[in-house]
Amino acid sequence: MFIESIELLNYRNYKQLHMDFHSGTNVLYGDNAQGKTNILEAVYVCSTTKSHKGSKDKEIVRFGEEESHIKMTVRRDGIPYRIDMHLKKNRTKGVAVNGVPIKKASELFGIVNVIFFSPEDLNIIKNGPAERRRFLDLELCQLNKVYVYDLVQYNRVVVQRNKLLKEMDSDPSLKETLNIWDSQLVRFGSELIREIHFHLSGEREELEIRYEPNVTPETFEAELSRNRNQELRQRLTLTGPHRDDLNFIVNGADIRKFGSQGQQRTAALSLKLSEI
Repeated sequence: MFIESIELLNYRNYKQLHMDFHSGTNVLYGDNAQGKTNILEAVYVCSTTKSHKGSKDKEIVRFGEEESHIKMTVRRDGIPYRIDMHLKKNRTKGVAVNGVPIKKASELFGIVNVIFFSPEDLNIIKNGPAERRRFLDLELCQLNKVYVYDLVQYNRVVVQRNKLLKEMDSDPSLKETLNIWDSQLVRFGSELIREIHFHLSGEREELEIRYEPNVTPETFEAELSRNRNQELRQRLTLTGPHRDDLNFIVNGADIRKFGSQGQQRTAALSLKLSEI
């Protein structure tokens, strides 16, 4: 797979840009603040529908404009693809593959596999579990469309279950419906946990990455029942793979807590290289 070209219109600092790429290694160079990272970000957005910075679409559209357009041509296994993406300030983005609009971001996964390394990736090590969970999900979504389906369903159940827990204040009878959402949480959550165990290779000679699930498929249902009272008090789903984490161990020490800046940066880079 390689990216043949990219066109930008009203994207960040670019009013208009067209770039053709070589099938080998490409290097972008120039002065600071000229927009090199913006080009890389555009490739990432066109591959995943999201910015590596977590930026909203309205922050990406060039100042003074209402929408931005990215067009990227890709060749994968000899087959050409054209990805068109319209980013809009006040509306949902539009995406098309070979001229055919797609309704879900998951339909885009698998066409372009990208690995993006940037200063923001240090947050994977330094920030809370949600950042590491997001890294795992995005990586596995690029590899496995079944995982995408399970993740979408699981996140939907978590949102609905949390909403239900909050609404119990005004309607206690809703507690009777909680078991229905529990069974859905266990069903889709167990699939996510199994996929991560299968794909994540955690041990290296110097850096050890430990996947720490909040719960296992075997104990999911029992833990959900055990935490029921606490969840009712906090009005929040506390059990499931959305609470999983990664530990980064160097010489027996958790570098999230005890590592130097250099160790944390090296761990982030090692994590990104492992994606290859």
